[in-house]
Amino acid sequence: MAVRILIAKPGLDGHDRGAKVVVRALRDAGCEVVYSGLHQTPAQIADTAVAEGVQGVGLSALSGAHLTLFPSVVEELEKRGASDIVVFGGGVIPDKDVPVLAESGVAPIFGPGTSLETIERWVHDHFDDTEDPD
Repeated sequence: MAVRILIAKPGLDGHDRGAKVVVRALRDAGCEVVYSGLHQTPAQIADTAVAEGVQGVGLSALSGAHLTLFPSVVEELEKRGASDIVVFGGGVIPDKDVPVLAESGVAPIFGPGTSLETIERWVHDHFDDTEDPD
């Protein structure tokens, strides 16, 4: 079974080019990828993650609201009994915020300039593509 990943854009951030590039790269690398689209609430993202049976959720933020939105997604997953779903992120996130996000359960963070190969390698190294998420 292929690795299943949800890529999501939480909040009111309307810029999704980077997220779409990551979606395509992960699909080309053999993952099954669901893209939730723009303007998703943390609850909507968690609902989609559970419904789609994903192993990981990649969040993208450029709006500066990552310290609120990313941990909220982790909390919403926990409320649904899905704390085993790994949350990682990317976007324009200051280095000083990365440890704060890690403490809240979001790691790693892929910042601007991260190669697609690095993200693909992390996904394939981190997730077992033979496990059944159900």
